[in-house]
Amino acid sequence: MYQYDTIDRSIVRQRALQFRRQTERFLEGTLSEDEFRPLRLQNGLYVQRHAPMLRVAIPYGMLKSVQLRRLAHIAREYDRGYGHFSTRQNIQYNWPALERVPDILDELADVDMHAIQTSGNCIRNTTVDHFAGVAPDEVLNPLVYAEIIRQWSTLHPEFAFLPRKFKIALSGSPEDRAAVMVHDIGLKALFDYDGKPGFTVVVGGGLGRTPIVGHVIREFLPAADLLTYLDAILRVYNLHGRRDNKYKARIKILVKELGVAEFRRQVEHEWSFLEGGPGTLPAAEIARVEARFTRPAYGTLPQMSSAHERHLHENAVFARWVARNVHPHRVSGYAAVTISLKKTGVPPGDITAAQMEGIADLAERHSFGELRVTHEQNLVFADVERESLYALWTGLKALDLATANRGLVTNIIACPGGDFCSLANAVSIPVAAAIQERFDDLDYLHDVGDLDLNISGCMNSCGHHHVGHIGILGVDKNGQEWYQVSIGGSQGPTASLGKVIGPSFARADVPDVIERLIEVYLRQRDSDAERFIDAVQRLGIEPFKRNVYALADQ
Repeated sequence: MYQYDTIDRSIVRQRALQFRRQTERFLEGTLSEDEFRPLRLQNGLYVQRHAPMLRVAIPYGMLKSVQLRRLAHIAREYDRGYGHFSTRQNIQYNWPALERVPDILDELADVDMHAIQTSGNCIRNTTVDHFAGVAPDEVLNPLVYAEIIRQWSTLHPEFAFLPRKFKIALSGSPEDRAAVMVHDIGLKALFDYDGKPGFTVVVGGGLGRTPIVGHVIREFLPAADLLTYLDAILRVYNLHGRRDNKYKARIKILVKELGVAEFRRQVEHEWSFLEGGPGTLPAAEIARVEARFTRPAYGTLPQMSSAHERHLHENAVFARWVARNVHPHRVSGYAAVTISLKKTGVPPGDITAAQMEGIADLAERHSFGELRVTHEQNLVFADVERESLYALWTGLKALDLATANRGLVTNIIACPGGDFCSLANAVSIPVAAAIQERFDDLDYLHDVGDLDLNISGCMNSCGHHHVGHIGILGVDKNGQEWYQVSIGGSQGPTASLGKVIGPSFARADVPDVIERLIEVYLRQRDSDAERFIDAVQRLGIEPFKRNVYALADQ
């Protein structure tokens, strides 16, 4: 876990004080709404359908237990007793009073947290693989470089008012659990032939109204050149990105209009003035940042214990949870654990103040006092002794957080939708609840196997519906809420965008549609090992489309 130094703390404190004064001026009427808007946005404050929404930064998704307790306190004291974890590894509060937001920022600063650049046309929170540093398949730990990007991008004067919001993701594994192919910039860590660390650079990915899978513009960038190359990319974007039309302002549109080859040429030309310059990362600076990360004091443990094996044998519910929510670890005797925030009847990503406090206690007992937020709106304990898994599961059961559905149909990614967001065409949370209720049968879910289901309430795609194996998009049809369904989307190194199966559906019909899609898969999969996404890619969308609309016409 990265430890803030005096410079970090000074920046956060000064920013909180600055926003307090700006808020006071707005409430006094000496700052207009138009003047206040960019200031509140770059401090994470939105105006939503019913109330302000505050988005708090969780850099690359890492939290200490003391920070989680403070988030719980804020939920209870300033909101309605809960928070919502987002797909950018942040937390959102949906009901804070505007005049109390400066107090929240002060509370956050006490535990080295803030809301800087969680919104606005700037570089947003950099995201990473939630198993960074512990995954056995990892080639390079991306956390240090994510922290370097955080320091570089925070209050960067040249990139504070970009044409549009800007998102960066890093993956240290070939598996790519950070979805780097659908970000403005995606960085895939690797080593060159001579053992030098670096990144493959992907640019121009994104979802929203114009979903695009990113393009590789550099196969290998030495790690020392990371910031100068990012500078070059951002400068080209800042120079040419459109500011007259926000729907055409993302870097993906610029890359598409210029062409990948021309965009690459301009970046390389810009970089020729920066390469080797002051922004180059010396080994000493990388080491300095790395030294500010604490490291777990791992013990020497056997990979499996007799007590753990006994619990697996004697308790089928525990064994199912282990099979679905427990993941390999690079250190023998340890495991990473997903804590699902997708229990049926609970909005995806929502968590109560009491649950946050309970998780903080469990983190201190079982995971060195740390946890992580995933872009799938779940939590992760990254360093759990396998011997302690049963005790952890028991503790999670007491918090109602032991749902064994990681990767299954009910592990739904969903934006807040029309229940909160003023941009949404339709609600997301009730649709997610209806699907969870329809498939609230673990035996059936485990038979279906891995299936990513994502829901967005509008074309902004905050629920990442384009890359869901099944994606659901809320659309407006003559003032009524309808839902468009796509299949075949996926994240990872071979990311793909889903294809719409046909005309949209009324809200009440959506669970039936999902069931009919799954029926085709179960009937036509070539083996129990073939996943839903693999079957869609093999069969195409036609058999799924025929089954859905044939039954709909009956």
